[in-house]
Amino acid sequence: MAKIQRGFLFSLAFVVAISVTNVALAQQFEISAQDNLQQRLDQAADGDILRLAPGRYSGNFVIKHSITLLGQPGVIIDAQGQGHGLLLQASDIHIKNLNIINWGQDLTAQNAGIYSDSQSQRILIENNQLKGDGFGIWLQKSDDSQVIGNTIEGNLNLRSADRGNGIQLSIVKNVVVRDNEVFHTRDGLYIISSQQNTLENNTMHDLRYGVHYMYSHSNKVLNNHAYNTRAGYALMSSRHLVVDGNTSHNSEDYGFLMNFITYSQISHNRIKNVWTKPEHKVLGRDGKGLFVYNSAYNTINDNLIDTAEIGIHLTAGSEGTKVYGNSFINNPTQVKYVSNKKQEWSQQQQGNYWSNYLGWDMDNDRIGDSAFEPNDGIDKLLWQYPEMKMLMDSPAVLILRWVQKQFPVLKPPGVKDSYPLMTSPHLQQQDKVFTHMSVKAGVKTALQPVTDKGD
Repeated sequence: MAKIQRGFLFSLAFVVAISVTNVALAQQFEISAQDNLQQRLDQAADGDILRLAPGRYSGNFVIKHSITLLGQPGVIIDAQGQGHGLLLQASDIHIKNLNIINWGQDLTAQNAGIYSDSQSQRILIENNQLKGDGFGIWLQKSDDSQVIGNTIEGNLNLRSADRGNGIQLSIVKNVVVRDNEVFHTRDGLYIISSQQNTLENNTMHDLRYGVHYMYSHSNKVLNNHAYNTRAGYALMSSRHLVVDGNTSHNSEDYGFLMNFITYSQISHNRIKNVWTKPEHKVLGRDGKGLFVYNSAYNTINDNLIDTAEIGIHLTAGSEGTKVYGNSFINNPTQVKYVSNKKQEWSQQQQGNYWSNYLGWDMDNDRIGDSAFEPNDGIDKLLWQYPEMKMLMDSPAVLILRWVQKQFPVLKPPGVKDSYPLMTSPHLQQQDKVFTHMSVKAGVKTALQPVTDKGD
């Protein structure tokens, strides 16, 4: 046993000695635009720091060593319209304070401003400015990396489908994406087949989707801001997501889209203004605050859904969903629930706040004395036959609604909130949340409509 311990201590001391030696050998180099940057990158040793002086560095640069590449104000890396701006082929690379422009637009080749697809660890990409046609930052097969404080701008002159995503994570683990701003790309943050990652405090605007998840599990989406999108957050084919404290403002189709999401927590989010533009309006296309499709065993609580054409729409087998503590305000249709099974939307005698609830609170416990049932048989007929909308105010429809109220036995199964809240827990918070979001992004920008050439 003593020999094993001595052997372990010797090995540890050897590793530490090698690490100290590498740090001691690491050097800092000042590089100008007149130097051959690729040659200097190839000659660098692990741990070296390369500081770029102001100027334009044209080309597609490959980093094969664990180095730090720092830019001073006025540095521009110009990829000249092709390939990647920077191709990372090692672990422990730090990219900071660079302005990267004009990389390629070949999405099949995954052209990106900063690209890494090797088995890498501990990549740090921070405080860079990127503007180009393809993907902004692409990390693949990378663990324990960070993407922090970058600004990524796409090309608004391209169709949405022809642009890359701002930040793309593919087959990564334990990656943190924080404090970035992404706009005019296709999607802001796109995550596929990636586990245990955190997206926090990012701002995404003028996009198709702000955040887009595919086949990813055990991820956190915290305190992000999305506006001027088709969907603020598109969560698909994933499970065990924690989506908390996010905002979605001025979406055209969805605040939150959940497609085959299971065992996830959707909490403390703020959704405002989800409305399909008149020029895009077709039968059945309505702005939905929350769209829950084929998603089961999730918890949706303490969210604010304000001014959406449809507050929440559940369909296609979305069962076992807990819905409580939410505020549904100023939504012409509060709930669209397409199912033949009853659902109780309250937990432990706490329901939701509904701005169109007309019940009383005679015992002053802040809970309505009668249950709230947002839909009736007429709603079901309308969903099945949308052409009926023109008859909504006809005497026949009004009589049918009256009959259903007088004879509840005729009412079809649907959503029931047995403990509706008399006051919203979110009204005092919402102005502060959206004001903060507008100030952070710029009031003029935050209120602009989506200007997108479409898919």
